[in-house]
Amino acid sequence: MTFLDSNNARIAELEGELAARDALIVELRAKVATLTRRVAELEAKLGKNSTNSSKPPSSDGPEVQRKRKEPTGRRRGGQPGHKGHTRELLPIEQVDLVVPLVPKQCRWCSKPLNGEDASPLRHQVMEVPPIRPVVTEYQCHELTCEACGLATRAELPAGVPEGAFGPRLMAMVAICTGKYRMPKRITQELLSDFLGAELALGSVPRVEQQVSQALAVPVEQARAFVREQPVVHQDETGWREDKHRAWLWVAVTPLVTVFELVRSRGEKVARRMLGESFSGTLVSDRWSAYAWVHPLHRQVCWAHLLRKFKSFAERKGLLAAYAQSLLDEMGIAFEWWHLFKEGAMTRRTFQRKLRPLMREVGRLLREASTCGEKGAGTCREILKLEDSLWTFVYVDAVEPTNNSAERALRPAVIWRKGSFGTDSPDGSRFVERILSVVATLKSQGRHVLDYLTAACETMLLGQAAPSLLPASTPTLNSS
Repeated sequence: MTFLDSNNARIAELEGELAARDALIVELRAKVATLTRRVAELEAKLGKNSTNSSKPPSSDGPEVQRKRKEPTGRRRGGQPGHKGHTRELLPIEQVDLVVPLVPKQCRWCSKPLNGEDASPLRHQVMEVPPIRPVVTEYQCHELTCEACGLATRAELPAGVPEGAFGPRLMAMVAICTGKYRMPKRITQELLSDFLGAELALGSVPRVEQQVSQALAVPVEQARAFVREQPVVHQDETGWREDKHRAWLWVAVTPLVTVFELVRSRGEKVARRMLGESFSGTLVSDRWSAYAWVHPLHRQVCWAHLLRKFKSFAERKGLLAAYAQSLLDEMGIAFEWWHLFKEGAMTRRTFQRKLRPLMREVGRLLREASTCGEKGAGTCREILKLEDSLWTFVYVDAVEPTNNSAERALRPAVIWRKGSFGTDSPDGSRFVERILSVVATLKSQGRHVLDYLTAACETMLLGQAAPSLLPASTPTLNSS
């Protein structure tokens, strides 16, 4: 081999090595870009908490810093001039026993005392006497007819349950498991310890189903009532039914709240709960199941949007600057909103002051949607709902957030975490009905135990259950 041939071979070898190196560099650059994106995604996930996402506060770690009020230097407790909150004395006609305590002699000189005190110092002590259940035994005698020989047994009177438990005890079982979210075994023990009522563990779910049956009609009436209301807050949360994925939906109005537990998070459920002809205003998050509602009849929850903007603002780049500006603008908007709610600003003034701010928010969203950074797509999705961002500015009784629905779901979420869901569709019906009753009666200031007792009594008598609907619907504030 000549020197030239040897040199050419070496050159070819080096060119091959360079080509392989260039290919390796391209491959490594692609891997670095992929890993960089992956690290950014993981850091974003690690940085999520209740302040910048939909995660609950209970999932926050110790690293999440909450806003703390600056020390004022004042002592703990009530401050000078603060009106105290003490338990009011019961009227004398509601007192079961009055014990007059009259001094016999002067505490200084021991001389006998005479006369009466027209306004003695009143001190009341409330106590619960030992409680035991009232057990009624019905003895159904059987007699044989002397004429035909047929035996006839007496039947139970109307309203007497075929089971072993009366309507008030049934209502208490439902309240323990459905309102206070107590496990069935704990419910069994509590009724035994406090009331001396001995129930088998299997009796608890059977009683739940009886109460659920008693509530079926009034809850359906409540669903129909909600569909006719001018403003409805709606939301949903995850559930488990017989080891299957399910969702608990809620629709909230000022005086009636209804729940529905189904194995779907789709549009059909939202349509069924609101009604195909829904003409009110829906307050919700951006979930696609609500997209069928006309934008002008919808208010998108600003609490969700603000958490999303905060997560953007915690990043680096142009989108973070836009997000911070959006947070600043909406901070001003909410200050004005609270002034309006407190009566310090008329709606006309509120609308006039907010119009330039609304235009600025729209401009920021449009510029952020074209910045080319991750999150710009979310801004484009929000812009599609721009007509639904400001409904609360113009429509009476519409709130800018969906906090009403989120608050209604909170007890259910706690129940789900303790019970891990329901085992059957029948159990799900009890959950949705008892939650609807408890939330509705609370908003109307009605007594849950009295209502459930009455519902069970009417079921045993074969009569219509008491209504959950309010006696009258308040007029909307049009200030």
